[in-house]
Amino acid sequence: MAHHKSAKIRIRRNARRAVINRDRVGRVRTYIKKVEAAIAAGKKGEAMAALKEAQPVVQRGVTKGVVKAGTASRKLSRLSAQIKALQA
Repeated sequence: MAHHKSAKIRIRRNARRAVINRDRVGRVRTYIKKVEAAIAAGKKGEAMAALKEAQPVVQRGVTKGVVKAGTASRKLSRLSAQIKALQA
């Protein structure tokens, strides 16, 4: 257990931030799953709409520091490629 006042404050602050960050990561995953579900169903229009909704959420995750920039870029790129392959 922490003994310094600043360390105790930090523990409380970290716990609050962990809840917020967990929520943000969950939101990003949910939007990505929506796109993946539309791709699995073979619905190109629905998948494109879901990706359009997911992009700002994923990028916001990068801005807030819960997702790395390369990870977000890779996920969006791969989802886009899968949607593009649906028509072929």
